[in-house]
Amino acid sequence: MAVINTGSFAAALYPGINKWYGKAYDEFPVEYTKLFETFNPGNRAYVEDVGLSSFGLASIKNEGASIEYDTEAQGFVTRYTMFTVGKGFIVTREAFDDDQYNVIAPRRAKGLAFSMRQTKEVHAANVYNRAFTSAYAGGDGLELVSAAHVNVAGGTWSNESTTNAAMSEAALEQGHIDVAGWRDDRGLRIAVRPKTLIIPVNLQFEVARILRGQLRVGTAENDINAMKAMGLVPEVVVNHYLTSTTAWFIRTDVADGMKYFERRKDAFDMDNDFPTENAQFKATARYVFGWTDPRGVYGSAGA
Repeated sequence: MAVINTGSFAAALYPGINKWYGKAYDEFPVEYTKLFETFNPGNRAYVEDVGLSSFGLASIKNEGASIEYDTEAQGFVTRYTMFTVGKGFIVTREAFDDDQYNVIAPRRAKGLAFSMRQTKEVHAANVYNRAFTSAYAGGDGLELVSAAHVNVAGGTWSNESTTNAAMSEAALEQGHIDVAGWRDDRGLRIAVRPKTLIIPVNLQFEVARILRGQLRVGTAENDINAMKAMGLVPEVVVNHYLTSTTAWFIRTDVADGMKYFERRKDAFDMDNDFPTENAQFKATARYVFGWTDPRGVYGSAGA
């Protein structure tokens, strides 16, 4: 068991230190809230979302004939199982008492909070980082971004760029066209709208060139920037925890797409161990990130 003792912070026991450094770095603002919608699972260890197939197109009814009856069926089941994350540290009574700078316990507590916040961001971003990996499957048994998502009523559909296109004006336009063509489980057209363009740090300059100018970038023609003029990208989110330097995602306004269930917020506790007189500090939280309807995202792994 790791214990912070007088030897761990020997310099803190003597006067003369000008500056302690390494724990005063700025943090990025919270980013996971731009990737998911937040839900409260109540007091349950897990929650499930169950899909439904819808009705197809109506049929022509001949005079005197019966109408055609349709049916619905239960679709794919997505289970969100809450997991707990935690981190802590122990400080000996001697190290606590002899600390000349009040640096050992207070600064370690701030570091604990920093660790918990970054842990949540990493878990959130990993849903996107694994979006093209078959080992991480959703309710239909496929990865988040796939060209072969299954309909309950039969057939497949895609939320993946057909060529794994690199970020460009043409690729972004095609992504919007693909999303506009999506259909429901029975092949009826649905109104799905892009909500957020999610990109890694490496693509922020290219995206700025594509979207911010009034005219098209990289051409000698005096064409307007159609995406800017039409307002097709309401928000651009740069996420610092995405691991791919080329992958990009369009998050849509589908209601049951990307979900974050917060079972228990970050909780910080402190106690003393009676036999050793050690001070114990810990932080825990319980949550889960995932997706229900893959129509919540359109993605490309990039080139």
